[in-house]
Amino acid sequence: MRIAVTSSDGENVDLHFGKGNSLYVYDYNEENGDLNFLEHRTVRIEEDKKEQSYLIIKAIEDCDVAICLEFGFKAQIKASEANIKLVREEGTVKEALDSYINHINFMKNVKI
Repeated sequence: MRIAVTSSDGENVDLHFGKGNSLYVYDYNEENGDLNFLEHRTVRIEEDKKEQSYLIIKAIEDCDVAICLEFGFKAQIKASEANIKLVREEGTVKEALDSYINHINFMKNVKI
């Protein structure tokens, strides 16, 4: 599973998805639990424009999940159409990744 995190400094989840000009990408191996940093990606966005989520989606089209501070309804729809799950989280990048991974591992054991 590939996870992108919007972060201005690589340490904190501090960017809105639509203004996510800085993305840190990780690979998570669900079989053995390994989480590895892959790369830092930047996206050229215009600060004064409103809807630019399509630029971020294009930059992370190989990702399954994007963790961000906030996201709007349009971004959620566009990301869903690109098969990218948006997740709201705050705190450090490590905390956000750990929280998401713990959640998906927990949900694997939930019987519905």
